[in-house]
Amino acid sequence: MKTETMRWHGDRGGYLELIDQTRLPTEFVELKCRNVQSVWDAIKQLKVRGAPAIGIAAAYGVVLGVQEVPSDTTGLGFFAKLREVTGFLATSRPTAVNLFWALDRMTQTAEANKNCSVDQLKDILLTDAKLIHEEDRQMCHAIGSHGATLLLDGMGVLTHCNAGGLATAEYGTALSVFFTAQDLGKKIHVFVDETRPLLQGSRLTAWELKQRNVDATLICDSMAAQVMREGKVQAVITGADRIAANGDSANKIGTYGLACLAKSHQIPFYIAAPTTTFDLSIETGESIPIEERSSTEITHGFQCQTAPDGIDVYNPAFDVTPADLIDSIITEKGIIRPVDSKTIQSVLGLA
Repeated sequence: MKTETMRWHGDRGGYLELIDQTRLPTEFVELKCRNVQSVWDAIKQLKVRGAPAIGIAAAYGVVLGVQEVPSDTTGLGFFAKLREVTGFLATSRPTAVNLFWALDRMTQTAEANKNCSVDQLKDILLTDAKLIHEEDRQMCHAIGSHGATLLLDGMGVLTHCNAGGLATAEYGTALSVFFTAQDLGKKIHVFVDETRPLLQGSRLTAWELKQRNVDATLICDSMAAQVMREGKVQAVITGADRIAANGDSANKIGTYGLACLAKSHQIPFYIAAPTTTFDLSIETGESIPIEERSSTEITHGFQCQTAPDGIDVYNPAFDVTPADLIDSIITEKGIIRPVDSKTIQSVLGLA
């Protein structure tokens, strides 16, 4: 089964339908987003999540946002609305660079066709949103093809959070490596961190792996070191939400700790991400903005109070893994190794 996290229905007056990931794994519910507010809510509330999927959803959100612009509006009026829509969507989540990349691309597409009519601009934006969607699907498969070469038959691999089809257009990034290895006939066993506090690993990654009949074992985040010490894991592969020019990579909170553990146990630590996740305007990970989320995600997770009233809470959603802890970054253009600015520039075709 291939997971399709979202799809567009209809023409420029259509709507976006996406899986509500907050309801998995016990319920499979699809939401119909018919306006930009509903897309913003879906991103903010993690109904759609994962850097590539957020970018795709944002592109479709732009299409929904300009739907209400009357056909006889002037170009100035259309672009004023476009700025309003993209500015609004940009406030949904701060860390995943794909969000801002997609919004910038949609804006540039509109500006490149500024002499077209309003209806033509709407069609052009929908076409580009669909292209972003398809490009991500192709990138995911290419990442899987490159990454699967790093896995040997019989390997145990550990992953954190969810970087599968739910987080992208189809196969995923980190999970694409597993799915492609499976397609090639390799038998691997995936250890899945539950990923506190929102349990994206146990709720989403475990669900996807079960859908694909990949051998998998769910563990608590705090068990990773023991599983490594017992020799059950020969590689760690995660996704990323933003990668700095030097290779420092932001991903779900807990990823940095895994990289440290992998280094201590002499296990290679890999990042799998499309080139759209690189933010070359940021030199190092110290400049990556880290989203801090509500304290209730920890104190009242899934409507169950697990902490005393009034306790102070620190809840960063992401951390940054330094480049020197990353063995390789797997992209659709190839494998970046060693992870440094020079190699990144070369693989991305910028050197």
